[in-house]
Amino acid sequence: MKNIKKHYKKIILLSFAFFALAMTSCSSEYLETDPTTAVSEDAAYSSASNLKAIINGMHRDMYYRQNSNQGQNGQGGIMIMMDALGEDLVFPSTGNNWYISTVRWQDNVNENASNDFYPYQFYYALIRNANLVIANGPNVPAPTAADELTIKKAIGEAYAFRAFSYYMLVQIYGKRYVPSTTNSQPGVPIRLVADEVPLARNTVEEVYTQINKDLGEALARLTGSSRATKSHFDKSVVLGLMARVALTQGNYPLAATSAVSARAGFSLMEDVAAYTSGFNTATNGEWMWGAIIISDQTDYFGNFGAYMSRNYNSTNIRQAPKAVNSKLYDPFPSTDIRKKVFDPTGKHLDLSLPSNYAKYPYTSQKFLAVSTSDSRLDVPYMRAAEMYLIEAEALARMNNETSSKIVFNIFAKKRNPSYTGATTTGAAYITEILNSRRLELWGEGFRFLDLKRLNQGLDRTGANHSSVVINNVSTVANTDPRWEFLIPRREINANPLIVQNPL
Repeated sequence: MKNIKKHYKKIILLSFAFFALAMTSCSSEYLETDPTTAVSEDAAYSSASNLKAIINGMHRDMYYRQNSNQGQNGQGGIMIMMDALGEDLVFPSTGNNWYISTVRWQDNVNENASNDFYPYQFYYALIRNANLVIANGPNVPAPTAADELTIKKAIGEAYAFRAFSYYMLVQIYGKRYVPSTTNSQPGVPIRLVADEVPLARNTVEEVYTQINKDLGEALARLTGSSRATKSHFDKSVVLGLMARVALTQGNYPLAATSAVSARAGFSLMEDVAAYTSGFNTATNGEWMWGAIIISDQTDYFGNFGAYMSRNYNSTNIRQAPKAVNSKLYDPFPSTDIRKKVFDPTGKHLDLSLPSNYAKYPYTSQKFLAVSTSDSRLDVPYMRAAEMYLIEAEALARMNNETSSKIVFNIFAKKRNPSYTGATTTGAAYITEILNSRRLELWGEGFRFLDLKRLNQGLDRTGANHSSVVINNVSTVANTDPRWEFLIPRREINANPLIVQNPL
C-alpha cells in the first residue's frame, strides 16, 4: 500500500486554543496516494479522492506514533493506559518501565506528564481533522455519482471520528456521567470549528449531547454504504459506539437495541482454535472494527503488539509480560475457553519461548504478534462479544432479567460449552455479567472506563500484583479526584478560559 507525505505543516491544537503542535511531512503521512505527490491543505479539498485520503490518514493515526515516545502509539497506547490504571491488567515486574507510572496512578495527577498530555493531544488532533472534513467536504467537487458517495462517506466518518474522540476525552478528563442528573460537572471544550479561539470546558451533559448528535449524523451518512476494510467506520461500528455511549449514560433501552443492530452479521467465535489463535487478525468474523497494520507501516517497538503480545522479542515483552488478575481468573471454570489464553504457570510451553523471556504466573498469550521479529498484530477496537455483553447488562438493569439471560446464555455458552445457564439473580447476576465482561475484554482498553462508569473504586488487593510495581496503589476510592485526569499544563498555559480539575 502506498503512502503520501503532506508537505505542509498540519497544526494540531490542544483544544485549538493558542497552543499549537506543528506536524511536519514525516509525521503526517496518509494512505492510498502516490508517495511523491505533495498535497497542500487547499488541494486536500479539491477532489473526492483527496478527501478520502484525509480520512485514511486519520485511521492510520489511530495506530501510528506521532511523536518520539514509542509508548504513545495511537489508540492502542491509550488502550494500554486505560487497562494499566485498573486491576485486571497485571504487570509482574517493572521491566523497562513502560506504563509503570500509569500503573501507579502518577500520570493522571501530573499535569506535565507525557501520558497525561497524550490522550488530550491525540483526540483533539483527530477532532481538528474531522472538523475540517465536515466543514469543507460539502464544497468538494463531485462530478460523478461515485464521487458523491465518497464525499458522503468521508463526512460520515469524520462525524464518527469526532464523536468517538469526544467520548474518550470526556471519560478521561471529565467527571463521570451520572444518569438521571443534570450532569453540569466540567467536561471538555467542544470544538466544532478548526480555529484557535479559546473555549471554556463544556459540561459533561453538553459533551454527551454533541456526541450523540454526531453519531446520528454519522449513521445517516454511512447507512447503506460499504467499507473497504474493518479499520474504517460503517453503520455497524457507529451503532456499536451508540451502544457504548448509551450504556455509559444509563440509557439502557437504547444501549440494548443499538447493540443488537450493531452486531448483526458478526458471529461469535465458535471454538478454542479461533479464540486462542492470537487475537491478531481483523478477518475474524467477530471483529467489527480494528487497526490493520501492514508491513510497510509498522511501528516496530511502538506497536500494540510490542507491549501486549507474548512472543515479540522486545525488552518489554521479555522482562514484563502482561498477566491477568488471579482473583478474576481463578473462579472461572476450566472449561471456559477464555482461560486458555492465560497460563497460570507462566511457562507457555506451546510458544517455545527462549530462556531469556521472564516467566511469571498468569501471564497472557491472548495477543500474539506476527513473529518474534515483527510486532504487528491487528488491534481490536470493537467485537461482537462486547455487543452481547452490553445488551445483557442493559436488559438486566431494565429489570428484564429473562430476556437478558437469553442473550447472556447464548454468549456464555460460546465461551464455555459446559455452561448450563445463569442461575444468579439481581445484583449477583449483574456481577456475573460484569465479571464475564472483564475476562472477555481483558487487554482491550475498557477497565478504567468501566470502573468509572460503574462508580466503583479500584481494588488490587489479594491478587497477583507486585507491590514493587503498583507502589502501594492497591485501592482508590470511587470518590477520589484522581479518576479525572488533570487538564495538561500546556493546555492551561495556552487557554485562559480552561479550568483545572481538582488536585
